[in-house]
Amino acid sequence: MDSRFIWYELITQDLDAAIGFYSDVVGWKVLASETPGMDYRRITADGEGVGGMMKAPDAGMPPAWFGYVNVADVDAQVTAFETAGGKVLWPANDLPGVGRMAMVADPQGAAIYVMAPTGEGESQAFSSDMGHCGWNEYHGKDWEKAFDFYAGRFGWVKDVAMDMGPAGTYQVFTSGGVQTGGMMNNPLPQQAWLFYFNVGDIDAAVGRVTSGGGAILVPPMEVPGGMWAVTASDPQGAMFGMLGSRP
Repeated sequence: MDSRFIWYELITQDLDAAIGFYSDVVGWKVLASETPGMDYRRITADGEGVGGMMKAPDAGMPPAWFGYVNVADVDAQVTAFETAGGKVLWPANDLPGVGRMAMVADPQGAAIYVMAPTGEGESQAFSSDMGHCGWNEYHGKDWEKAFDFYAGRFGWVKDVAMDMGPAGTYQVFTSGGVQTGGMMNNPLPQQAWLFYFNVGDIDAAVGRVTSGGGAILVPPMEVPGGMWAVTASDPQGAMFGMLGSRP
């Protein structure tokens, strides 16, 4: 089983405002879905489904992005997370025509979905295409323990490790032989996954974030491959990343 990221989801307090912001910043088209019993919106990039948005189930839940990881057995993963000291945030449930899923938190508190999809076709949510997620980054108290935990759950493999000086080591990992993301000790206010979306011209995207009421948390920084990475937050406080180029 190739335990890849297959979907990205924003849970937010103001759904309409989030749709307007990200449609402008990333260029997504956000459509109504036919999910029974809930107002779930489907994010598309050039007609390809890459993620979703939904209103938070209660007013106390802070807006945030979450990733879905493809697994063979959701219930076994839920048990493994709990046994290792993690938590179940939303118990496993079946969504007809979509699959079985659960939201769990790892032992350091970072939340993620595990999902066994029933739909046909391979997800393209993670790719180098415009509007898709181009990188998955883990920020934790101890990235080495986090890596061992996720490697045991999902079979991820260490790739190159980069020395970032005072910031410590940045460890790249692969899934199914493909570079998928990196892990580092936490410079952010909480233990979390951070997802970087491909936006083209990085400086233009920064301008769209600020003009739309968002904030730039980490300004453009050159990363391997000639790309530039930015960490930002939307007007409601959900953190996200952007990957782009400079002409």
